[in-house]
Amino acid sequence: MATDDTDLDAAIICTKGMMSANQTVVTEFALLGLSETWEVQLILFVVFLLLYIGTLFSNILIFSAIFRDQRLSDSPMFFLLGQLAFQDLWLSSFAIPRSLFDYVAKCHVISFDGCMAQIFFVHVFTGSEMLLLVAMAYDRYVAICHPLHYISLMSRHHCIGLVLASWAGGLLHGTVQLCFIINVPFCGPNQVDSFFCDLPLVIKLACTDTYPLEVMMVTNSGILSLVSFVGLLISYGFILYTIRSRGPSEGTTKAASTCTSHLIVVTMYFGPCLFIYLRPSARFMIDKVLCVFYTCVTPLLNPAIYALKNKEMKAAIGSLLARLSGQVSIIFFLEYVCVML
Repeated sequence: MATDDTDLDAAIICTKGMMSANQTVVTEFALLGLSETWEVQLILFVVFLLLYIGTLFSNILIFSAIFRDQRLSDSPMFFLLGQLAFQDLWLSSFAIPRSLFDYVAKCHVISFDGCMAQIFFVHVFTGSEMLLLVAMAYDRYVAICHPLHYISLMSRHHCIGLVLASWAGGLLHGTVQLCFIINVPFCGPNQVDSFFCDLPLVIKLACTDTYPLEVMMVTNSGILSLVSFVGLLISYGFILYTIRSRGPSEGTTKAASTCTSHLIVVTMYFGPCLFIYLRPSARFMIDKVLCVFYTCVTPLLNPAIYALKNKEMKAAIGSLLARLSGQVSIIFFLEYVCVML
């Protein structure tokens, strides 16, 4: 208990400078994290560090393997998968590094501008990833339901258009969410019960009636989720209908096998986001776990799910790792020669 009291006192001391001179405007927020116990924080630091290193390594590996292999980069499915790895990389980078810094710092504070920036970018990447998953479902729909027109319907021009549309949707979603809160007055308290600036929790700290804000936030998230869900439902509805009506074939079976990986990723991503952002008025302890899941765990698991289910992806990764290991061996050999000389 002494450790907890010390940590709490330190947090109180750190937050003394968070008000302006008239004590009415919050200029910084305190991120309470996942635990106040120092021993637990040390464990969480190690866990988050390993998660982030794994996320960086796996997503960079997927991205590099795809765009190094001309055959994979020319494939619409793998082109979109590379974009998913790129977005996962940035999503985790706007959540985990800040929490790692807080675990080693005595003052777990973030500036008002930093908090707003974190809210904006997290929603940009979550929104764009939702729409990108819909684009990936559309790709599978075309491959299974219209295989003869797959090359024309999923040309590089069309793929780039789908990616740009997902980014535009994410930017719009993040901008709207930011506009809801950027001019809202904050006069205390200023403690966010999470490891990053989670919008539903920050809104609760506003010195005004938060109900209209929550309704607008849920509406914005609901529209994005509804559009994404309808797109996924239509795509997989046609896929299931086509498979049942035509019967299994070699081409259809191969294309449909990738749908399993995609559905797993969709479930892992949509589930936590919908549970948190479509019911902001009620907060549960499990919300912290779900925030960790969709910002830290899902970006790590996505590459593993796709890589383990696809032979071409495993072969490309193996080739890239072999090449990297060979380059590393050459570098060490040259360094050894230089030392001996």
